[in-house]
Amino acid sequence: MLIQLLNKISEKYASKWLVLLFDILVVIATFFLAYLIRFNFQIDFDFITLLTQIPYVAVIAAISFIAVGSYKGVVRFTGFKDIINIIIGANILATTLILCTFLSRKILGSESLLNLSGSVIYIHLLLNILFLIGAKLFIKSIYNSITQDFHSVSNVLIFGAGNSGMLTYDAIENDTKSGLNVIGFIDDDERKIGKKINLLKVYSIESIDVQFIKNKALEDVIISIQNIEPTRLLQITGHLFSLGLKVKIVPPVQSWIDGDLSVGQIKEVRIEDLLGRDPINIKNPDLEEQYDNKVILITGAAGSIGSEICRKVSLYNYKKLVLIDNAESALYDIQQEFLQQGLENIEAIVADVRNKTRIDQIFNLHKPKIIFHAAAYKHVPLMENNPYEAVSVNIGGTKNVADIAVKHSVDKFVFISTDKAVNPTNVMGATKRIAELYVSCLKGKGHTKFITTRFGNVLGSNGSVIPLFKKQIEKGGPLTVTHKDITRYFMTIPEACQLVLEAAAMGSGGEIFVFDMGEPIKIFNLATNMIILSGLRYPEDINIKITGLRPGEKIYEELLADGENTKKTYHDKIMIAKSRQLDILTVEKQINKLTAINSLTQPLEIVSSIKNLIPEYISNNSTYEVLDIKK
Repeated sequence: MLIQLLNKISEKYASKWLVLLFDILVVIATFFLAYLIRFNFQIDFDFITLLTQIPYVAVIAAISFIAVGSYKGVVRFTGFKDIINIIIGANILATTLILCTFLSRKILGSESLLNLSGSVIYIHLLLNILFLIGAKLFIKSIYNSITQDFHSVSNVLIFGAGNSGMLTYDAIENDTKSGLNVIGFIDDDERKIGKKINLLKVYSIESIDVQFIKNKALEDVIISIQNIEPTRLLQITGHLFSLGLKVKIVPPVQSWIDGDLSVGQIKEVRIEDLLGRDPINIKNPDLEEQYDNKVILITGAAGSIGSEICRKVSLYNYKKLVLIDNAESALYDIQQEFLQQGLENIEAIVADVRNKTRIDQIFNLHKPKIIFHAAAYKHVPLMENNPYEAVSVNIGGTKNVADIAVKHSVDKFVFISTDKAVNPTNVMGATKRIAELYVSCLKGKGHTKFITTRFGNVLGSNGSVIPLFKKQIEKGGPLTVTHKDITRYFMTIPEACQLVLEAAAMGSGGEIFVFDMGEPIKIFNLATNMIILSGLRYPEDINIKITGLRPGEKIYEELLADGENTKKTYHDKIMIAKSRQLDILTVEKQINKLTAINSLTQPLEIVSSIKNLIPEYISNNSTYEVLDIKK
């Protein structure tokens, strides 16, 4: 009941006119005190004159405080700007009293009621600053202490004793419901370590150990450094995670609401923050023109990447969005998502890219101008056991949509590939590489511009390692990693889709766009970070099991194939892979032969045909390694 009462009280604020009245009463009290100080605390002055001067002082004070708006501040949230306002208001009051004294002496002589002593005015000014600020900070302190006594409070350290750290400290102090109590700062700057800021000590990261945490009852650390190096962020979080601390992070200044940080914007560190590189951001005003009043068709629209492309494109002034997928439930979900947002001119169609007649019918009906081809089979172990399906969808499906795009004079065809297509070691990667080759063969064969985007693993996508680890953590572990040294390039779904949209705008046809994705991440380290981010310990709470490489799996991924190099674009994170010259007629003939293979054909025969087309395809940890021995 008491907590509920406090919550109700906390939702109410004192009237600004009541605050103004309080300030004026303080000014009157300090005016009397100024006289006492001036006359050594003896009543050696005309008390009646003092009483007649008080109304004038009160009126001038009211005008001064109204002018600067100091009375509008919420007392419990008094901050630096409020203090500055009070000081300015007190100075306006003192300056006005000096001017009134000077004018009254000139006009009315020394007998004027406003003939104030200069020393009284200056003493009054100092007392006003002291008592007005002190009273408000005292009320704020009392309020905070009362509310904190009835709410659970976590002791936190702020990493970063600079400007951003101080703004974070102010945001926490001004939010009485934050449940956070700042007990100090951490900083890498040796000049700051050991010193105090707002009476709080600055510590080094090395001094934060188990004993320190126990003595200070420390629970959280808030990282408040703008533009922190990703590698340094990994080091800091790794150290703090190993001590069982929760780590939160302050967002970039650009995302602060109206330029001010609120405690609600401070979030726990996510896996995306630990990619070991800066987030990739693309801002291209030309994108609006690219998609303006266009019919846009997306295959694989219900998948992780396809659905996010749909969401991104829906933000533009499109003419119609045509969403194609053969997964009816997932397609229904994305359709309902758009309907609930009130978006119009969106057509969800259940169709299979392998059905050329059906796809042609859709193109003929809707006449799309931009195609995003995301439909594919992507799970490496499954495709290793089902090469016919990989060929029919990843190669045959791409070939169907690409051929029909040429037939209907589509403006742009954006093909979504993978880094597993580079020097492939598995069926899935090899089929995606062949699809890349077929798209390249179509350059200049019609009006359509063919563009390929190639990127690494996508965090949070269906079937990716992150959702798998989350499920394993929920079940109590262990987390399964195929090899302790296995590494992968990672990007977030929004980053992947930014690349796709930018490629559509940037590409002039025939390019393979790749990202500078920074350093690859060890999956084992990713697993340990996820355990700690879940509030658990490795290996005490959840262990990690090494299961051995899966069929076709690489230890290291690559972004460029043998014989490829790159050239730069206008964005420093995007490059164009310069591929070797193709014998287009031979490649097309082999692809046509491959896609015509019957479903009854033996897997070894199918994979052998793939290897003939892609010489760099060397199987790894797979039954198809026998074909490489023969070769």
